[in-house]
Amino acid sequence: MGEERSLLGTSLLVFLAGAAVGAAVVALTTPKTGPELRGDLKGLGHRIKDRFAPVDRTGEGDRMGA
Repeated sequence: MGEERSLLGTSLLVFLAGAAVGAAVVALTTPKTGPELRGDLKGLGHRIKDRFAPVDRTGEGDRMGA
């Protein structure tokens, strides 16, 4: 059962990484002015940080690689 949990954690991490890369590609390929693009990237960074904050607070982020 530990191996299944590890596989699930790895799959979730790969999915989230792919979603982040996809969002970055969309943000960078959409025609916008410099200040608009910087604002969008800043907002994206804040959303990613907020989404991962609960993982950091519970300490589960340390165990995902194990």
